[in-house]
Amino acid sequence: MKNVTDSFLFLGYWPPAGSFGLNTDILATNLINLSVVLGVLIFFGKRVLNDLLDNRKQRILKTIRNSDELREGAIERLEKARARLQKVEIEADRYRANEYSGIERSRLNLIHSISKTLEQLENYKNESIRFEQQRAINQVRQRVFQQALLGALGTLNSCLNDELHLRTISANIGMFGSMKEITD
Repeated sequence: MKNVTDSFLFLGYWPPAGSFGLNTDILATNLINLSVVLGVLIFFGKRVLNDLLDNRKQRILKTIRNSDELREGAIERLEKARARLQKVEIEADRYRANEYSGIERSRLNLIHSISKTLEQLENYKNESIRFEQQRAINQVRQRVFQQALLGALGTLNSCLNDELHLRTISANIGMFGSMKEITD
């Protein structure tokens, strides 16, 4: 039998030809077993591994296509939303402008109405003042006239005697008579 250390150098111990035996050299048998297992795995596992990788590749490509479609759909919806937003902003600006102009018109109408009302009130006030002034003037005239009449009557009564009274009446009748002839 060979020495165990010799098997390390030769990497394997082969029984003599014609006989069948068990190889007890662990390192040599592990390498052979490992190479056989790897060969079988590569031969049979290659198809399975390729199928798995192809399936994975197809799923990744499908996911990428789906995400591209979703992204394009999202971009379309975003553009539509932006267009609607722009329309709404334009409408809101127009509405604001109309409302501001309407408010400005209402304010101007109110100012005009108030100024007209104030002008009318000023006219009424001035008319009332003129009316009161005229009434006060008429009252003063009436009093002055009454005072003058009372004074004249007092003077006439004190100065008039019967003879003067008759002459005055005759003169007045004469004036009325001549006026009647002129008018006829």
